[in-house]
Formats: sequence, structure tokens, C-alpha cells
Amino acid sequence: MPLPLTEFNTADDVRATLTACLAVPRWVDAVLAGRPYDTRSALLAAADIPLSPGEVRAAMAAHPRIGEKPKDAGTEADWSRSEQSGVDNADEFAAANAQYEAKFGHVYLVCASGRSGEELLKILRSRLDNDPATELAVAGRELIKIAELRLAKAVTE
Repeated sequence: MPLPLTEFNTADDVRATLTACLAVPRWVDAVLAGRPYDTRSALLAAADIPLSPGEVRAAMAAHPRIGEKPKDAGTEADWSRSEQSGVDNADEFAAANAQYEAKFGHVYLVCASGRSGEELLKILRSRLDNDPATELAVAGRELIKIAELRLAKAVTE
């Protein structure tokens, strides 16, 4: 259930909500430290924090593969299902995911919300041309996009 910004700014128990948006303790701490926020836009801007390669790797471990359903229940799983609702080409994704994971050693991560399965597959294939360091940086930026999208769902004006 979304929290009003005024409640987010004062509540003691929002750490779990932030962790569901992005399971990176430094990011959660930084967003908490910025309170109170005057507007939701200011909150979302404050959430745009670059992640270290280690933080990206750790956060990716919590994400399901594109085209696969999350195994667990809860807010984060619900968000993943809705964000990936446009993926309708699971067999193609399975093959492309296997190729991607063999090259990079981690799941393909992209902000899927509002994108079609074909668009997501095209992005995956184009990112196969990246070197591992570049791809990890791209994945980190995508994690922040996902976190901001989830934070926008979690906190209302």
C-alpha cells in the first residue's frame, strides 16, 4: 500500500519499503538520510545514486530473469510481475538469457516497464556487444531506473 510523502518523511519503518525498491543498503541509507523531502519529485531525484559494481552484482541476485515469474511472494515479486507483463516471447528470452548469462555471469537486467517483449529482446541482443565492465555499468543504471519506478509506486504526493 503506498505511503503518503508526509508519512514516508516521518515513519520509522520505511527501510523495508526502500529495500523492496532496491536491496542496496547504501542506497537505502542515502534515501533515508535525505528526509524530509518537499515533493515526491525531490525524493525520486535523491534516489538517483550511482551504484558500485559490487552493489550492482548483489542487487541483481534478487531479480528474476526477464520472462520468468518471481518465485516468492510479496511487494517486490508483485512489482516484478507487473514490470515484465509485456514479455510474451519466453522461449526466445530463455535462449537469449542463456547466451547473456554465459557471457556476463549474471542475469540480464533492464527496466522492463512499458516495453514490449520484442523491444526487451532487441535491447538484450544489442547489449551482448558490450564488454563486461560496460555491461555492469549499464545494468547498474537500469537498477536505479527500476528503483525509482518502484519508489514512485510506494510513495504518493
